Amino acid sequence: MADTTKDVKESYPLPAFQYIVDIPDMDEMYFSEASGMSVEYETITYKHGMSFITGPQIYPGQINQPTISLKKGVITKGSQLYDWVNNNAINGGIRKDVRISLVDSEGNPVVSWTADNALPTKLEAPSLSADSSDAAVETLELICKKISVEYH
Repeated sequence: MADTTKDVKESYPLPAFQYIVDIPDMDEMYFSEASGMSVEYETITYKHGMSFITGPQIYPGQINQPTISLKKGVITKGSQLYDWVNNNAINGGIRKDVRISLVDSEGNPVVSWTADNALPTKLEAPSLSADSSDAAVETLELICKKISVEYH
C-alpha cells in the first residue's frame, strides 16, 4: 500500500489523455489519438526429435516494424502532414524521429515513445456524412524502424 504522496504518484497509472506529439520541423499540432506504439517480434518455432515429449522450442526472430496511427482534427490553416506525405513521393522518403510523450499535470514528459526513422505511408481524409455532427478527423499512418521507450 502507498504510504506517501510520492509513492501514490509513482504507483498509480497516468491518464492517457495528456500527451504531446512532437514531429521535427513542424508547428505544434494537437492530435486526438495516438496508437500503435508496440514492440513485437516474429517467432521462430523449432521442432526437434523430442518435440513430441518436450514441445517445440520457440525463439524470438526479427523485430516487426511498427505502424503508428495519429488522428487529428482538420483545420482551415492547412495540413503540414499532407506536405510531408506529398514530399515523400518527390524526395524518396523524408524520415523523422516522431516522439509521443505522456505528460503529467504540469506538462512535463513522464514517459516517451520515439518512432525512429518514421516514414508516412498514408494520410486518410475524414469520413464525411451529412447526418453527423462529428469533427472532421484525418488519420496519418507512419511506419518506423523501431520504437524506443524512455522513462523520465
